[in-house]
Amino acid sequence: MTDRTRSIRVLIADDNRSFRRGLHLQLGQAPGITVVGEAANGRDAVLAAHAERADVVLMDLEMPGMNGVDATRALAQSEGPRISVVVLTSHSADAHVLRALEAGASGYLLKTHDTHQLLEAIRAADRGDAVMSPRVTAPVIRELTRVRNSAPDPAVAALSPSERSVIVLLSGGVTSNDEIAKEIGVSVNTVRSHVQSAMRKVGASDRTQLALWGVRNSLDDFRLSSK
Repeated sequence: MTDRTRSIRVLIADDNRSFRRGLHLQLGQAPGITVVGEAANGRDAVLAAHAERADVVLMDLEMPGMNGVDATRALAQSEGPRISVVVLTSHSADAHVLRALEAGASGYLLKTHDTHQLLEAIRAADRGDAVMSPRVTAPVIRELTRVRNSAPDPAVAALSPSERSVIVLLSGGVTSNDEIAKEIGVSVNTVRSHVQSAMRKVGASDRTQLALWGVRNSLDDFRLSSK
């Protein structure tokens, strides 16, 4: 099945049944989206995501039993086909956002402000890109700047110039493979190859963590200073 004809398999994880059902109805009418299940807690979300072969999980953070952060981490660390997580929550505090991203979330949206971005976020996560709520981007950057590594990770030296350029762009907020390809003058497939190679070298499990690693190691400053 080609990318144009395949349907993105989505699982909804939220302990609010009414919210789950409303989201299910909304997404059920969207072209190219198939809702494959619902879960009311993190443990069930992890089990259902694997059982239903979900491509993307919409994950609330506060759920009984296993919370959304731990469930996100479990999915990010599991073997087999990649299952992307888009956090959909009411929490915008810096600590919540950072914990979710560091656990492996590919996107972070707020229920109260960003539901209009939901389809874009699902499709971006399925492509391997990321979508962040504008209301949490600035706090995340501030916090990452505060906790920069005092000494660069030795893995910085192992990066090729092309891999470094990709991380610089990711760390600067350019999340689309198409945009990165235009910036550095290569194909989208080459960008994907550089991202995968860089992730292996620095020990990142996904491109969001790769971007976080870049900020912590001041590669976003490299972009600014190189202009």
